[in-house]
Amino acid sequence: MADKQTTVSAMADEITSGMTLGIGGWGSRRKPMALVRELLHRDVTDLTLVSYGGPDVGLLVDAGKVAKVICGFVTLDSIALDPLWRAARQAGTVELTEVDEGLFYLGLQAAAWRVPFLPARAGLGSAVQSETPAFKTVANPYVDGPFADPEDAGAELFAMPALRLDVAAIHVNVADTAGSAMVLGPDAHFDDLFLGAATRRFVTAEQVVPAGTLADHGPLERAMIHRLLTDKVAETPGGAHFTANPPDAQRDEAFQKHYAASAKDPETWAAFKERFLAGDEAAYQSAVETWRSEQ
Repeated sequence: MADKQTTVSAMADEITSGMTLGIGGWGSRRKPMALVRELLHRDVTDLTLVSYGGPDVGLLVDAGKVAKVICGFVTLDSIALDPLWRAARQAGTVELTEVDEGLFYLGLQAAAWRVPFLPARAGLGSAVQSETPAFKTVANPYVDGPFADPEDAGAELFAMPALRLDVAAIHVNVADTAGSAMVLGPDAHFDDLFLGAATRRFVTAEQVVPAGTLADHGPLERAMIHRLLTDKVAETPGGAHFTANPPDAQRDEAFQKHYAASAKDPETWAAFKERFLAGDEAAYQSAVETWRSEQ
């Protein structure tokens, strides 16, 4: 099996201006933050972000990397809204397409299945339609014949378009060198669909192990990422910080509070960026450890 190991820097090299980038994880959980932090230093703009959003969205939007966001929410979980995202929305600096979590899921599934849309009842008569007139509805084609159901005759359904991605990136607990990967935490939501919806598929992991040895690191039913869904893997210990990635790490609530408080004021935010985000990933991890020792 091919060895798919690379670096976060090499992954970032493949992300260019104007791309549609899908970021896995959920809120402030299992985000590939090392890759997000790397992108802050890259000359890339006009991205379309597709995400169950958390600090990934807030940081990239604040850095001027993003033109459009497609999401179900942007939250820090224990803090309701990412403050950088709130500021961007209030200022109107990015375009937003917002759907509920279920429609977002269907958009990823449609892209993974290579179909143009999937039908749903969700969204009908909601602000999803009124705020985004480009969304369409479809009529049930089975109004007669052997597959007809009288209860659905003439039904109108919301047509959720496929959320096709140029690149998708996720973070996991363990990956092997061939690209198979395992999520050991309790919330393994949708990351396989992000990869399935994308042309290029990147996995960052707390640990990369030899191909075929995932069973030594956890139950195989948690190996939800098949190597055929993965193009590159990179070992990035602590790469999800400050978001949660159990059992390797819980969310760093103290640091998340520091991030959120700093982001509310331009002067303190500038100091935060200088201390934590101006350098590479090793510098970030070192700065976080120093900050912890000061608390």
